[in-house]
Amino acid sequence: MASGDAPPVKSRPVYLNLAHIRQPIPAIVSILHRISGAGLTVFGIALLLWGLQASLSSPEAFAALAAWFDKPIVKLVFLGFTWAYLHHFFAGLRFLFLDVHIGDTLKQARASGMAVIVVSVVLTVLAGVWLW
Repeated sequence: MASGDAPPVKSRPVYLNLAHIRQPIPAIVSILHRISGAGLTVFGIALLLWGLQASLSSPEAFAALAAWFDKPIVKLVFLGFTWAYLHHFFAGLRFLFLDVHIGDTLKQARASGMAVIVVSVVLTVLAGVWLW
């Protein structure tokens, strides 16, 4: 290497900041499907079994559980679980259709992804209106 030559530049891997990448709608639906499924599995089943056990143990425990569900923060958490269930359900149906090659073009996948988000949010809002 001559004294004036620069050393060869090695290509380095590119750092991808996932927080700054704009994900397409189908990717967002897929990520939320995984998150909602994990949340329902880890926390939802435990809370459901705890509530069932508490409601069946005695009339006083049932009344205490009913009073607990009247708190706004508990209603908000319940609304979060409602959204998680609805999103997971409709996204699961969407993925079942995609598995049998129904709606697997790019335009249809984007439309069905947006439909999953809109339907789950609208039904969650309706559940929230009914809950309060």
